Amino acid sequence: MTDSKKPPFILVDGSSYLFRAFHGLPPLTNSKGQDTGAIYGVVNMLKSLIKQYNPTHMAVIFDAKGKTFRDEIYKEYKANRPAMPEELRSQIEPLHTIIKAMGLPVIVEPGVEADDVIGTLACRATEHGIDTLISTGDKDMAQLVNENVTLINTMTNQIMDIEGVNTKFGIPPELVIDFLALKGDKVDNIPGVPGVGDKSAQALLNGIGGIDAIYENLDSIADLSFRGSKSMAAKMQEYEEQARLSYTLATISIDLDIDYEIDALRPKTPDNQQLQRLFAEYEFKRWHSEVSALLTGAGDSNDSDSSDASKQNEDSSDSPTALTIDKSAYEVVLDEKQFDQWVEKLNKAALFAVDTETTSLNYMDAELVGISFCIEPGIAAYVPVAHDYPGAPEQLDRDRVLSALKPILESKKHLKVGQHIKYDKNVLANYGITLDGIGFDTMLESYVLNSTAQRHDMDSLALSYLGHKTIHFEDIAGKGAKQLTFNQIDLAEAGPYAAEDADITLRLHKVLWEKLNNIEELKQLLIDVEVPLANVLARMEQQGVLIDSQQLAQQSQDLATRISELEKEVHEEAGEAFNLGSTKQLQHVLFEKMALPIIKKTPKGAPSTSEDVLQELALDYSIAHKIMEYRGLTKLKNTYTDKLPKMINHRTGRVHTSYHQAVTATGRLSSTDPNLQNIPIRNEAGRRVRQAFVPRDGYKFVAADYSQIELRIMAHLSGDKGLLDAFAQGKDVHKATASEVFGVSLEDVSSDQRRSAKAINFGLIYGMSAFGLAKQLNIPRHEAQKYMDLYFERYPGVLEYMDRSREVAKEKGYVETVFGRRLYLPDIKASNGARRKGAERAAINAPMQGTAADIIKMAMIKVDDWITTSVSDEVTMMMQVHDELVFEIKEAHVEEHMRNIVSLMEQAAVLNVPLVVEAGVGKNWDEAH
Repeated sequence: MTDSKKPPFILVDGSSYLFRAFHGLPPLTNSKGQDTGAIYGVVNMLKSLIKQYNPTHMAVIFDAKGKTFRDEIYKEYKANRPAMPEELRSQIEPLHTIIKAMGLPVIVEPGVEADDVIGTLACRATEHGIDTLISTGDKDMAQLVNENVTLINTMTNQIMDIEGVNTKFGIPPELVIDFLALKGDKVDNIPGVPGVGDKSAQALLNGIGGIDAIYENLDSIADLSFRGSKSMAAKMQEYEEQARLSYTLATISIDLDIDYEIDALRPKTPDNQQLQRLFAEYEFKRWHSEVSALLTGAGDSNDSDSSDASKQNEDSSDSPTALTIDKSAYEVVLDEKQFDQWVEKLNKAALFAVDTETTSLNYMDAELVGISFCIEPGIAAYVPVAHDYPGAPEQLDRDRVLSALKPILESKKHLKVGQHIKYDKNVLANYGITLDGIGFDTMLESYVLNSTAQRHDMDSLALSYLGHKTIHFEDIAGKGAKQLTFNQIDLAEAGPYAAEDADITLRLHKVLWEKLNNIEELKQLLIDVEVPLANVLARMEQQGVLIDSQQLAQQSQDLATRISELEKEVHEEAGEAFNLGSTKQLQHVLFEKMALPIIKKTPKGAPSTSEDVLQELALDYSIAHKIMEYRGLTKLKNTYTDKLPKMINHRTGRVHTSYHQAVTATGRLSSTDPNLQNIPIRNEAGRRVRQAFVPRDGYKFVAADYSQIELRIMAHLSGDKGLLDAFAQGKDVHKATASEVFGVSLEDVSSDQRRSAKAINFGLIYGMSAFGLAKQLNIPRHEAQKYMDLYFERYPGVLEYMDRSREVAKEKGYVETVFGRRLYLPDIKASNGARRKGAERAAINAPMQGTAADIIKMAMIKVDDWITTSVSDEVTMMMQVHDELVFEIKEAHVEEHMRNIVSLMEQAAVLNVPLVVEAGVGKNWDEAH
């Protein structure tokens, strides 16, 4: 078969080779101490296979975590196997990433073993007339061998066809399962029949036939010529149940219900940029050189083909030339003369990179330990001011350094670039310096180029765009509880680390800015939106917000009381006490003891107790409703009422969140410590938490919120006349939709009809199916489908927009917001149906969500400019949550300034429908919302 002109379908038993590479090859680690031997062994094997066979179809299959159906049948299955060593476990995820970057499909199917997936795919390939080569070291796979299926052990280069199975096992492939069932398998802990070995199993199978034939002809066993044949019939009879169990355990499934089409399992063009980064990270030098050479020769040719989503994702990281940096050229500034020289260099520089080194990632608590600069690639310096380890050299006075740097740092004329420079701005603000002249931020440049391609931290970006492995903080500070703070790190290590940060930042900017310069819309988003917004967010973060800790303490007590009551009520309904926080105990009580219907199962086959499952059960069972309430209140207490008072800053008496610009795929902001985005608003307990957010004396809170902004954006993007007219005339759009869908006048729309129309309007934004709508409205699926069909009849532009968005995504690999932000969808052509459908839903929703994110960012910049230039002593922008901005306004000017805020927000962008902002006033956040 291997000599056939038609290249075969290769199925690789990834798990088998992972274990064999780990145990069979010498240990290998990179300079960071990461284990890489198993990765190297498997990738080397894959490269050899591809080179030798050039397959038209190929997939690499791995075992999933957790138990399989065999564990359910026989609890002792594979029980003898020791736990996977951490040295091997740590290599699995990187290996998967590398294989995918090689362009090879990776399959990990929960609840079954890799063998079963391979068996099923091999069977399907045979049905399609495709020859299959299974690459494995697992002898059990011999049962799959036939005229169309062959095995290869790449480590020994041995090929096993039908004749090869006969030679190795002394039986044909169709009796391999029976052979394993009789003799058992110590590795997998398949029991077999005691006393049956290779020779007796071969004699039984060749003399009589398979397991069924043996049990139909037990009397014939004594006539066979092998040792113990006379007593074997009695033994076989005694252990019949065990033999048949072993047969089941040894049988590889060939009929799994898995969502993989053979024709879709084809090698794709390798992502050589990502491979270059990965080979650099894991220090596979020969492969890194090979890929780098390919990239250097290929230039930017791949970028011209926009039909492939994977190639579109490469746009953000064209081939970097491997970077060699002479760190010995960096300066550590310890004397006045040297420092003065650097101040002069900064004064003359058209652009320089700046980076602070501190004692904490918390910008409010961080103390400045030093500051680094770079004026040209390779020309960088670190100015330490607070290293206090034993034997530390004398350093320049921090006040003296900051005083000299203040005019430059605060100058708009001196252009700066940083990596996540908002943090540096906040740290310097603690020392009375308002960092200005911020022209660029490499984190934001990378994020604007492609929000989904990779992480946007410096270490990742340096590997991706420069081919350079930076000094990691853990390399010089250690890990865990014994990790040093920067002030404790010897300058011999701290200096190169800090100077490199500035150097790499400047080098990254040059590469990223060149890319952005070629895409005008993205360039404008960076300069007009993201970079100015970082300044706005820094001011909001420094300002912080007051909270009433006494009120939160009372709420915690009230929540604890209610949580305890719910726990008792659930225990009473269940008829026993158990831990509501234990998924296992909850599964036992709900689905075994109380026999509630199983709505959904986890990947491991256990009944799910997820939120959506409990919501459905709560319609008929009060215990599910109480468990949901228990979970919600427990989370609220642990996350907010208990935690918020502990987060009050000792200097300001306020809570200071951190806003993140480079996290979500769509451009929306997120926040942490505390997360302001997740405080519930639809239940009383969540609203009470908002009541603890209060303005200072003499001020009121004003909350201004965009009304139905994503529906308005849908009207703009789709250009649907019906929707445009409804918004232009200021109609209640849900009522208008109900009127159209249900064929009644606006005045006759019932509350139920409006509720249904609202579900349709918002459901379509998020790609809801008729099944999902039926579930939400608690109506039959066919009725929900009828509603959706009527909707699209009345609003045909919406359906056209949805179809167009999916097609554009497939063609380009991304969709865009109104303002040109690109939202890449790497799964838009995925062979896995669920992932592909998810990407198609995102293609419809992401432009709306992304445009809404862009609009509120523009509004924040516009409002902040008005505040800082006109009313800074009367208005403060406090918080941003989704489509809402919260302000603290002097009581005497509330009405006037609220009108200005609403007007500015409504003018933030011009769409084909009016933007509408609703605002409220209150003595706390809840009251204002």
